[in-house]
Order: sequence, then structure tokens, then C-alpha cells
Amino acid sequence: MATVELTTQNFDEVVGGSDLVLVDFWADWCGPCKQFAPVFERSAEKHQDIVFGKVDTEDQQQLAAAFQIRSIPTLMIVRDGVVLYAQPGALPEAALEDLIDQARKVDMDEVRKQVAEQQA
Repeated sequence: MATVELTTQNFDEVVGGSDLVLVDFWADWCGPCKQFAPVFERSAEKHQDIVFGKVDTEDQQQLAAAFQIRSIPTLMIVRDGVVLYAQPGALPEAALEDLIDQARKVDMDEVRKQVAEQQA
């Protein structure tokens, strides 16, 4: 599956309508972003059941601001509407694959319970 360009218009629909989403916040002028892009694309091809989205922080400044993106590339992993991971930095392929594996194994019932406790 090819990566999806995420915008303020489609972000909620794409991310909210998917079980597991990886979001790459990037910009065309960013060297590390360009290094990470092929790694992200290879993972997208490998994991057909996951949505891989890209947010161009230059074109989507409002979206980048909403997520307080201060450094790029920033990778965010969202599962069942909950942000499990959000860190800046280009990852090597093995580290990205490990993160994907960890995200798949997260007990979402436990995460929702913890979120509910924090909000109470």
C-alpha cells in the first residue's frame, strides 16, 4: 500500500478510521526526512494492513502545530485512536520494524483503562 498524504481535511477520517496508523511528519528541505522516506516507504509496502501517512509540515502547518511538531522527521504511531508513540528523528529500518512489532502487541484495553484513570 502506498503512503497516504495527510491534510487537515482528511487526517481525522484516515487516522480515526484505521486500527493502526504510522504518521511521518516531514518537509522537503529536511535532509534526515529524505533519508527516512525510503525506510518508511519500504515498511508501507511490507505492512499492507497498516496505514502509513505523511504530513508535509510546510503545506500542513496547522496540522503540525496541532501536534506540537518542533523537530522533523517526527514519527507518530496511532492505534485505535490513541497516540502510542511520537518521537523526532530518522529511524533505521530495524528500529522502525521493532516499533511496529511493539505497537501490534500493545494491550489496548490496558491503555484505554490507563487513559480513563488519568482523565478521572
